[in-house]
Amino acid sequence: MTFRTLYLAARKRLAQAGVEEPGFDAAALAEKFLGLDRPALAVRGQESPPPQAEARFWEAVCQRAERRPLQYILGQWPFMGLSLEVGEGVLVPREDTAVVVEALAARLQEQGVPDPVGLDLCAGTGAAALGLCNLLPGAQGICVELDPVALGYLKKNLGRCPACRLQALQGDVLDPETAQGLARPGGWDFLLSNPPYIARGELPGLQPEVQREPALALDGGEDGLDFYRAIAWHWVPLLRPGGLLALEIGETQAQAVWRLLESQGLEELRVYKDWAGLDRALVGARGSC
Repeated sequence: MTFRTLYLAARKRLAQAGVEEPGFDAAALAEKFLGLDRPALAVRGQESPPPQAEARFWEAVCQRAERRPLQYILGQWPFMGLSLEVGEGVLVPREDTAVVVEALAARLQEQGVPDPVGLDLCAGTGAAALGLCNLLPGAQGICVELDPVALGYLKKNLGRCPACRLQALQGDVLDPETAQGLARPGGWDFLLSNPPYIARGELPGLQPEVQREPALALDGGEDGLDFYRAIAWHWVPLLRPGGLLALEIGETQAQAVWRLLESQGLEELRVYKDWAGLDRALVGARGSC
């Protein structure tokens, strides 16, 4: 079987399995397991792969056809110019999260804060905090993650970026004592979070791939707002006056989260949309009182 026929067979298999972008996924697996990107596939399409490489590629295709997330199969995934380690037990980094990271970076720059210090809550792979450090090299802080498996990925990713002044800490964002233990004299410049925000009843209707991601990173409680309430009640008081809170939100949650934050004294609230035009991030500043 040639590279071309193998790629076409993989694309067909993934399409039949209901994978949304079978061509993209087949090409990504070909690059990983056959060592050929799309241009190389075109140039070397009539050549035959080594038997061992073909077997590894087809095994990966079968896993993807069973709806194992592509990111888990590849073991790494790009995010904002970074390559992050991912796998079972940690939330997959998504482009949507770049919206909240970029919004926070812009607001910190508006404030003229050169070396902001803050917290990344529900940090997962560390994508949000690392992305912020990529935009603002002077940024530093602590990444808080509860799940021990996700914490392992977080530590690996922070270790791959030694220039980023970030620390990993195991802690429960829903626990007020965890928040109290991270109080800082003068307050933090920012709080950043992509928390679990899917309403519990909606979890069974998610894509098969998403259902294979950790429920702990998806389940936002009965109404999807449990973590927003905890952050507003227990973590916002840790901000300095004028300190910024930046949250990723579900596309229908802007009004509910806005009201919650406003009730806790957040000011200058702004909603930011993703590339599909959907509400995806909310950023506000702690008031002076």
